[in-house]
Amino acid sequence: MTGKKILHMHFGKEGGAERFFVNLVHAFGEAGMEQRFITRPGRLWRDEIADLGPIIENHYRRLDPSSLWLTWRVRRMVRDWRPDVIMAWMSRSSRLIPDWPGAVKLTRLGDYPRHLRHFRHNDVIVANTPGIAERCRELGWTRPLHVVSNFARQVEVRPVARADHGTPEDAFVIAGSGRFVGRKGFDTLVRAAAAVPGAWLWLAGAGEREAELKALAADLGILPRTRFFGWVDEPMHYVAAADVYVMPSRHEPLGNVILEAWHARVPVVSTRSEGPSWFATDGQDALMVDIDDVTAMAAAIARVREEPGLAQRLVAGGAATLEAKFTRARVIEHYMDLFDGKL
Repeated sequence: MTGKKILHMHFGKEGGAERFFVNLVHAFGEAGMEQRFITRPGRLWRDEIADLGPIIENHYRRLDPSSLWLTWRVRRMVRDWRPDVIMAWMSRSSRLIPDWPGAVKLTRLGDYPRHLRHFRHNDVIVANTPGIAERCRELGWTRPLHVVSNFARQVEVRPVARADHGTPEDAFVIAGSGRFVGRKGFDTLVRAAAAVPGAWLWLAGAGEREAELKALAADLGILPRTRFFGWVDEPMHYVAAADVYVMPSRHEPLGNVILEAWHARVPVVSTRSEGPSWFATDGQDALMVDIDDVTAMAAAIARVREEPGLAQRLVAGGAATLEAKFTRARVIEHYMDLFDGKL
C-alpha cells in the first residue's frame, strides 16, 4: 500500500464524522500515502489536513456553474495525476467519482443512504456499521460491500481545568458534544441534566438549535450551571474533565463521540440509537436509555453519580470494547486491503 495516491471527496460540514475524516487521512499520511482533497470552502478542520496535500474547495451544488467546472477539473486531475484510489465520503460526493478504470473507486458511508443513484461508478461501498451495509443491500447493491468502522483519535488526553470555566472542582459535571441539530437530541440532555440536582452541564459544539438550547436551559433554571464552549480543537480534553458523558441522539448511525469518551476514560450514558445499539452493551460499557426518555436519562446519570463502583466498571468496559472492536491498526489494515484491490 505504501506510496499509493488517494483522492478524497468530502462535502461534509462539522461534527464527529468530519473529525474522523481528519483522523483517518492523517493515518494514511503516516502510512506513506500521497493525498489530495476536494472539500467545501471554509471548513474548521481545513488547516488540519492542509499539510497532507493540495485542497480544492467547492460547494458542489446542483445547477451551480462552478460544479460543472469542478467535474471537468476532477476528470483532468484523475487523467494527469492518476490516483490509485478515489474515495468519496457519503452519498453526495459519490456523484463526482469519474468512470476511471485505473483506480479503486469507493464510497465511505457513515449514514443510511436513501437510494443508490450516486454510486454507479463505485467498485465498493464501505459502511461504518452493519446496519448501513444492510440498508445498501436492501436498496439493491450487489457489488462488494465492507463494514469498516472508526477508531478514536490517538490523543494524549489532558483534562481542562474546571476553574478556567467557572465550574467548582467538586461539581458533578455532565458532558455532551456534537452538532446542535434536532436529530442529536440535545434538548433531551438539557432536560435530563436539569432533573439531576446540582449537576453542571458542559456542551462542546454548535449548530442551528444553539439559541433554543440556551433558552431551554434558562427556562429550566440550569443556565448558570451550563457551559456552551462552541467548537473546540479537541473535545476529549473537555470530556475528560467531566464525570459522565451523555450521547442523547435520536438518530446516530455510529456514535464516534462514544469512542472518544471511552478513550478519555469517562463513563457513558447513551440512547438506544442505531450505532450504539450495535456496539455498546447496557450495564457493561454504557448505560442505555430509550430515545427521548428524559426520566430514564436523568436516572442513568444519577446512577453514575450515586452507585458505588459503577463509573469505574463502565470505564473499564468501554476501554475493553474500544480495544476489541475499534483499533486503529485493524481499521487501517482493512483499508490497505481494499486499496490493494482485495475486494
